[in-house]
Amino acid sequence: MKKLVLIPFVFFAFMQVAFAQKGYEIRIVFKGSQDTTMYLAMHSFGQSYIVDSIKNIKNGIAVFKGTMPLEKGVYILAGQKRDRYFDFLVNESQKLTIKGEFPDLIKTLHSTDSKENESLFNYARFYTLKNQETQKLIVATRSKADSAKIIDDYQKKTRAEIKKYDDDFMVKHKGTFVYDFLNLKNDKFLLDAPLAKNGRPDSIYQYYYYKSHYFDGVDFKDDRIVRTPFFSDRIKSYFDRVIVQHPDTIIGELDKIFSRTNQGSLVYNTLLGHFSYKYETDKSLSFDKQGKTNTFEKVFVHLSDNYITNGNASGLYSDETVVKIKNRVNIVRNLLPDAKVADLYMIDTLSGRKVLSMGFDTAKTNAGASILYAKHVNELTPLYKTLYNVKAKYTLLVFWSVDCGHCTTDVPKLNENLKALKGKVDVKVFAVQTKEEFFDRWKKFIADKHLDFINVFEPVHINNLTERFDINRTPVVYLLDKDKRIKGKSLAVDQVVEIINNIEGNESIKN
Repeated sequence: MKKLVLIPFVFFAFMQVAFAQKGYEIRIVFKGSQDTTMYLAMHSFGQSYIVDSIKNIKNGIAVFKGTMPLEKGVYILAGQKRDRYFDFLVNESQKLTIKGEFPDLIKTLHSTDSKENESLFNYARFYTLKNQETQKLIVATRSKADSAKIIDDYQKKTRAEIKKYDDDFMVKHKGTFVYDFLNLKNDKFLLDAPLAKNGRPDSIYQYYYYKSHYFDGVDFKDDRIVRTPFFSDRIKSYFDRVIVQHPDTIIGELDKIFSRTNQGSLVYNTLLGHFSYKYETDKSLSFDKQGKTNTFEKVFVHLSDNYITNGNASGLYSDETVVKIKNRVNIVRNLLPDAKVADLYMIDTLSGRKVLSMGFDTAKTNAGASILYAKHVNELTPLYKTLYNVKAKYTLLVFWSVDCGHCTTDVPKLNENLKALKGKVDVKVFAVQTKEEFFDRWKKFIADKHLDFINVFEPVHINNLTERFDINRTPVVYLLDKDKRIKGKSLAVDQVVEIINNIEGNESIKN
């Protein structure tokens, strides 16, 4: 039997909340209910939070009361096992009574003082009835030879009925929050697309229609949409699946969205907080058709520069947090693809013992370290091995530590993998040991594993590695071009050869 795609159903009930009146009072009367506890919870951008609860309920009668008004939006009523009964809207009126009978709550649910709720209950009943009819059809046709045809015919008929009902309902309720709420769940598909040369509907035309109409009817100036179960999914789906996953595209789309919000509003702050965190922590790497590297941290930098550190996020972040974000952005900005990295002044294994004997590890303060440096600068200068003196088409800048388990596996693997490029591509490795206290152990590891690298470390501590190169773990691998510009960052050692080959391939195609 062909599997039937069930009609999706979300059961909504709406109630109204007025901020002009003091407090709220939500009266629930459920005949036949056995629950002794009920919970009132609020939707908030993909999360739900309990805002009130009642225990020792008798005869299914519960009254939620509070001295402060509830925020406008969609709320959840749940039973003692936190089983969800239904959603409802808190809007203009803070006083509401909802009644129903078990076990057929959906058939009997009604509000005595809210037209919006009644409309939504009718909407829910229609969808529930269609689901019930679907289930009955599945059972009734399970053993019939022509069950697939029966189900196909039923689906066509039912889809037409649903579309007509939904269209009529939305037209009738346009201008109300009932419409705004349900509009968030409705995709805007083009049903009569022009035909392409192959005689089929033009999928490219359909895509651009869908994209351009995706947020039709969404009022980004209405904070209530944040407190619905649909807004979060709609936003995330658009930025994760609908638009091209390129930082420049995402930046442009985000700017369009923010232009439709009120600065400092709940919608503005919610989206800013969500996307700042999302794109700061997304370390994924991609290449465009020109072979250029892209990372989504560029989006984080843009959001910070245009919406946070310029003072436009005072309602979201404290001054102290803004300073921290600014500092973080300055680190990330200097490590974006195509940025030219800072030069490094390091010491190799041959000179390591001599420099360690100068006593930099005993310096207790910056002033003490400066005095030591001034004292030994003439000795140190000729010993430095600098990153910019590495002459190669590609330089792998690797930060690692000999006491790091991952490093002791990955660094030798990198050494082995690079043999595939030997004699084909000019690649050198500038490998930085991050902990000078393991000098002897590090030298032994290099010898034992035959690491064909420029092996250096930093006993003088003048490079500020952690901040300049965002070293909060090891190993960290950067791929640099001949000018020491970043072509790849935070690479896995198994990616390196493939990425270099891809860049080389794109370069050949370009030439």
